[in-house]
Amino acid sequence: MKKAVFAALPIVFSLCACLASAPSQAQGAYPNKSVTLVLPFPPGGSTDIVARTIQPKLSALLGQPVLVDNRSGAAGVIATNYVAKSPPDGYTLFLSFDTHAINPIVYKDIPYDTFKDLLPVTLLVRFPLVMGAYGGLAANNLKEFVALAKSQPDKFNYASTGLGSVNHLLAEYLKSLAGVEVLHVPYKGGGPAIQAMVTGEVAFCFLSYAAQKGQMAAGKLKPLAVSGAKRMADLPDVPTVAESGYPGFEAYSWIGIFAPAGTPEAVIKRLNQDFAQTLQDPEVKAKLVAAGFEPIGSTPQELGQFVRREYDKWAKFVKEAKIRFE
Repeated sequence: MKKAVFAALPIVFSLCACLASAPSQAQGAYPNKSVTLVLPFPPGGSTDIVARTIQPKLSALLGQPVLVDNRSGAAGVIATNYVAKSPPDGYTLFLSFDTHAINPIVYKDIPYDTFKDLLPVTLLVRFPLVMGAYGGLAANNLKEFVALAKSQPDKFNYASTGLGSVNHLLAEYLKSLAGVEVLHVPYKGGGPAIQAMVTGEVAFCFLSYAAQKGQMAAGKLKPLAVSGAKRMADLPDVPTVAESGYPGFEAYSWIGIFAPAGTPEAVIKRLNQDFAQTLQDPEVKAKLVAAGFEPIGSTPQELGQFVRREYDKWAKFVKEAKIRFE
C-alpha cells in the first residue's frame, strides 16, 4: 500500500506544478484582451486622426481590439495622469501630443513625473504646423497678416490647443519676431480651435494640415504659412515662415506612445515592434503622409532622449521670452 502511495506522489507533484504554472502562463500571454489608446484631446484633432488611422492595422497585429479613449482637458494632463496611474500591464497606453514635454514647464504641480512615471514606447509621427486663418481674414499670407496686425494693434487673436502647447509657443515666438500684438485664446483641442477659426472667433492657429484640410478645401479656412523647413507637397504655393521674412524659423509637432512605469520590458518590446510594423504598412503610411504626417517609428530610447531635448529647448525659450502661463 505504501509503495502505491509513494509511486503516485510524482504524479501528484507534477499535476500541482502544472496547475500552479497555469495562471502565470495565462497572465504572461500578452495581449489577451483589448488595448486602449488614451488621447489627450477630443475628436477632430491630430492625435485623433493618427489614432484612428493606425487603429485597424495595430489591432490586426496585436490580435485584439484597439480602443480609442479621448480624455481631454488641462492640455493633456488629465489623460497623462490617467495612464500614469493605470496598471503597468500594457493594456492602457498614452498617445501623446507635443504638450507632453512642455507640461512640466507650464504646470508646477502636475500629479505625475513626466520622466519617471511613464515609459517611452515609440515616436509615431512628426509634422510641420500650418498657420491656418479665418476664411474671411483680409490677408492671404503671413506677410500680409503681419502688416494687417500692425495696422490694427490688439484687434486680432489666435487659438491654441492649450497653455504651453507647441502651437501656443510658436505663436508667441512669431509675435516676438514680427513685433505684433495678438491675444492668446486657449481651447481644449484642435477640433474646438478649428471651429473658432471657422466662425471668426479667432484669426489664426498653428495646427496640423490634416486637422484643417477639409475646412481649407471648403474655403472656410486659408493657409498663411508652414512652420517646417520646406513647403508642403499639398500646399506648394504656401511659403514657410522662414521664407516669409523670419530665417531659421522651423518647428514641428509630434505624437508618441507611452506606457505606465513598471510595464514589463517584453511588453514594451512587443508594442514597439507592432507600432513600427503598423507605420510601415503601405496603406497606413500613405494615409498618414497624405494628411501631412511623417511616420517615424523610433526605439523607446530615442523617444526618451527626444522628449528630454524638447523639454530643455522650450524651457529655455519660456525663460528667455518671460512667458507666463496664467
